[in-house]
Formats: sequence, C-alpha cells, structure tokens
Amino acid sequence: MSVYQVEVDSGVESVQLPCKTTVRLPVDAKVQWKNSKDWMIHVYQNGSDQPEEQFYCYKGRTEMKRNLLKTGDLSLTLKYPTEEERGACTCTVYSREGNILMKKVVMLQVKVPQVEVDSGVESVQLPCETTVHFPEDVTVEWRLISFLSKLHVYENGSDQPEEQDRFYRGRTEMKRDLLKTGDLSLTLKYPTDRDRRIFTCTVYSREGNILMKKDVKLQVKDCQVEVEEGVYSVQLPFRTIGDLPEDSKVWWWDSNYRMVHKYEEGSDRPEEEHQFYKGRTEMKTDMLKTGDLSVTIKNPSVNDTGTYVCHVNSRNIWRMKTVLLKVKKTTQDKDETVDIKDRCSSTDPTPLMAMNTLSSSS
Repeated sequence: MSVYQVEVDSGVESVQLPCKTTVRLPVDAKVQWKNSKDWMIHVYQNGSDQPEEQFYCYKGRTEMKRNLLKTGDLSLTLKYPTEEERGACTCTVYSREGNILMKKVVMLQVKVPQVEVDSGVESVQLPCETTVHFPEDVTVEWRLISFLSKLHVYENGSDQPEEQDRFYRGRTEMKRDLLKTGDLSLTLKYPTDRDRRIFTCTVYSREGNILMKKDVKLQVKDCQVEVEEGVYSVQLPFRTIGDLPEDSKVWWWDSNYRMVHKYEEGSDRPEEEHQFYKGRTEMKTDMLKTGDLSVTIKNPSVNDTGTYVCHVNSRNIWRMKTVLLKVKKTTQDKDETVDIKDRCSSTDPTPLMAMNTLSSSS
C-alpha cells in the first residue's frame, strides 16, 4: 500500500488527493475515500457518486472524475480543506463481493496561519480576507474547529448575536460592508487562555453550500505574575467586556479547589471563602460595570504560589481566565502593591481540573 503526501495552506479553494492505477477495474467496483477518523469522504458506486453516504462536513465539497474506472484515475478533489481534515485519507476499491482490489493512502497536511498575543491585550484580530465576490444573501460563520460552538454569525446583512455561544457574546466584531470588501476578519475582545484554539471562518450560500472556508490558530500567552514575599499585595488580572449582567457570579479558585473570592447576587461572600484567604482578598466594587474582575491578594507568601482561575457565569454569558502566581522568598524588605500590567508572559501552566468542577457547579 503506497503513501503519498500533499501539503496546502488553509483557505485554498481546493486540493487534489492523487490516486491512479493501471489495474483494469470492473465496472461494478466500489470506490471509497475515508479519512483517519473513519469519516466517509466520498463514495462512487454503480457508475455514479453516492452523496448520501458522505459524512456531513464533506457534502458538496468533493468531486471525482468521470469514467474513473476506465481511466484508472481515482483522484479526489476536496474543496476548502481545513486542519480538521488533515491526516491519512484512504482510497479503497472493492469488488462487488466486497473484496479489496486496491488501496492507497494520501497524507493531507493543512498549514494554518497563527496569531499570537499576550494575555491581557484588549483585542486580537483573526484574519480572513478573500478576493471572491459573494452574493448579499450568504451567511458568514466563525466557529471553533471540531465543535459546534459559534463565535459570530453574519446573515441577511447583519450580525446574529442570538446564535453565538455565550462564552463569546459581546466579545466579537466584524467590519461593515464585509461582503463588498472581502474582509471577513473577526475581532475578538479580551482573549484569554480559554481562547487558545483553532477557529474556522465559513461562508455558506443561501442553499447551504460552502463557498469558502479558512482556519486561523490563536495562541494566547499564559498570564504569569511574579512577586517577592513582603509586598503589601498582589493583583491577579482579569479584564473582560463591561456592563456585565447583574446576575453574574464571579468566583476565583486556586489549584487546590479552594475558594479565593466569591461575588454573587450583587455582593461579596466572604463567609464562603476558604479560611486560608479570609480577610486577604479584595475585588473592585464596580467590577460588573467596568469588566475589571481582577482580584487582589494581600500579604502574599510562597504558600500562595500556584494556578488561579476566575470563572464568570450568568444566564447569558460565561467567562474564564487562568493566572499563574509565583511568590519568591524575600530578598529585601518591600512595602508596595505590585502592578502586574506588563507581567503577562509565556509559561507552561498545569491545566486546572477545577475547570470541570466549575462548569458543572454553575
């Protein structure tokens, strides 16, 4: 079984997965293309394509040549390949009895452009530009790759915020006249480590056919705060959009699942904080209005070193951010509040198991 490699950039109009044979194939042979996840890419049988057998994400995006059994050219054209579809694509030819007559593997590599930003920036742009002229009735959709979560939907000439996943509500923006200019880029406000994903921009026709597709990978550097013992206080930063709903719950947890600070139903809940943090934490009184959900920890010690997660939840929104705090042994006496505005840098945090706990308890 031979293996061939094909590499393309995300956003190309199409890619061809080559498969040719000099073997004379019977007219009743079945040609089947599958990917490494066992998803059916394309099926040819009884002299015609069988689109009803395709996995849903390939519908309308594949094409094989006419008279393929006579010519032996079983190559497959895949429109708008994405990172989700990379890997081994296998072409298998079966006889009427189900015996394998031929098999070939094509390794598809899709290169995805990457955007990298520091945690704490006000916004980041996910680029997606095209020279294709689209009709006015198309739908432009940004979503998480491999998930159904939608970041942004543009349809019928306007944004459709009600279709967004609540994690992204109020945090995305697209340009005006995007169909005229071909600039389908998305602005994402206040990116955090939770946004470290691959996103896909897809353009659909009114009939639901894919007219364009492109991936963008977002890399958000981890936020790290470092201080020495002896400082008066340290702030763990988290900024998001302002004017948050009044029913928002804001919880800060540490990596030992201990409640650092809790804000719920319009007020702090010190009685629910872990004993280790009692009387040592503080958040701003107008946090929901300004979107500044930072927490201040007073008299930090080496025992405060670890990973902290802020989880924000209401009926309409959901936010989350991870901050790594390192408190070093004192080298000199200090009496100051540490300003962490420029202290977000890249590290390798240990993901909090508490995240699942938070989600399930919200």
